[in-house]
Amino acid sequence: MDAYFILYVEDQRRSAAFYRAVLGRAPRLDVPGMTEFQLGADSVLGLMPAAGIRRLLGPALPDPDGARGVPRAELYLLVDDPGACHARALGQGARELSGLAPRDWGHEAAYSLDPDGHVLAFARERPAGE
Repeated sequence: MDAYFILYVEDQRRSAAFYRAVLGRAPRLDVPGMTEFQLGADSVLGLMPAAGIRRLLGPALPDPDGARGVPRAELYLLVDDPGACHARALGQGARELSGLAPRDWGHEAAYSLDPDGHVLAFARERPAGE
């Protein structure tokens, strides 16, 4: 099974530039209405303008912009160097929520908010005994 995680964004160009810099990779698709980044063999991050999903689903969908400023999703990425990824995110304008620290579930993770208010976490498993 492949998994696509689609974030609704205010400005597709701005969000695509942010994630290109933070993830350190070019999108696999970048067309008006959708930017996609391959995250792993079976997972893709998509960035879709909120206006696009409103056009697609119409009035049946609550307005994604109605919750502006309220985190609506978290993107939790396991990476080799969460501190470096977190620093890149902050350098691209993300707002720090919590610095890199050991977490109760066996990871060390850092949290920030992307330009659209989505929670962005970079983590790695802690070695046994830490």
